[in-house]
Parts: sequence; structure tokens; C-alpha cells
Amino acid sequence: MDKPTHLIEFETMLLGRHSLNAHLRRPDHLDRSAYLMLSRLWIEGPMSIGELSEAFGLDTSTVHRQTAAMMKSDLVERIPDPAGGVARKFRVTDEGERRLRADREYNVNALDRVMSDWSETDMRKFAAYLERFNTDLEALEARPWPRPSHPDPRPAHAEPGR
Repeated sequence: MDKPTHLIEFETMLLGRHSLNAHLRRPDHLDRSAYLMLSRLWIEGPMSIGELSEAFGLDTSTVHRQTAAMMKSDLVERIPDPAGGVARKFRVTDEGERRLRADREYNVNALDRVMSDWSETDMRKFAAYLERFNTDLEALEARPWPRPSHPDPRPAHAEPGR
């Protein structure tokens, strides 16, 4: 492993095998696709099947199956396009926000445990490198992921994605 990219490839392979939710014992934890889709809807607000398909680089039938499962679990609801367009959009429900907030809190607590002996400076540097890595990947795919000014879920009184 002479090149740094060999080391990075190996470490990202190992990172991919870990899940912060792996030991989550709550029966209502979100699966990975719901967690990602709710996070996107929370940041960006209501989106149509076509917009979600483009955002995730998935075919519309896959997005339709995922959103149907999320509707069945009361995580999202279909609403008329707030901008007056023809396509109906999906919006995070109160239940969806509650479960997203619970999973995100669990993940942050898990990271706190993993990084308990890291300095705040090291954690901020690591976060900056991860953001740079992700934004470079997003640029290659021409599929940027919007970033909120503060990644924590909104307070309970805020309306999700509205």
C-alpha cells in the first residue's frame, strides 16, 4: 500500500461495514433508506418522486416503493405541490420527524462514545475532511447534497420541511 489512496480505500471499506444503528434495540428505528430520505426531505422540504429519484440517483420505481413503505409507516405524507406544480410531493410527518430525531440522537451518542478520547479540534478536523470528501464525491456525480446551517433536527415546535 504505497499510495495514500490505497490506505483510504481500505479504511472506507472498513467504515462501510459499520453501522451506528447495528445495535439499536428500539423496534421503530429507521432503515437506512428511510433515514436518508427523511434527512433529505427535512433539509430540502417537500419533494416529488422525480425530484427524489434525481437526488438519490435511483429509478422512479425504487423511489416509489420506498415512499410507499414510508407512507405506510406514517413517516411521510403526500401533499399538493406548494409551488402550484402538477406533481404531488412528499413531506415529513410529525412521526417521521420524531423517529428521525430519535435515530439521529442515537447516532450522535454512539459517535460520542467512539470518539470519547478525541479532542474537539480533532473531531472538527475530521468532520471538515469528511465534508470535503463527500462534497468532492457529490461534485463527481453532479448530485450535491444540501447541507443545513446546523445539522441537528429542528426543535419539536418547528414544522418539518415546511
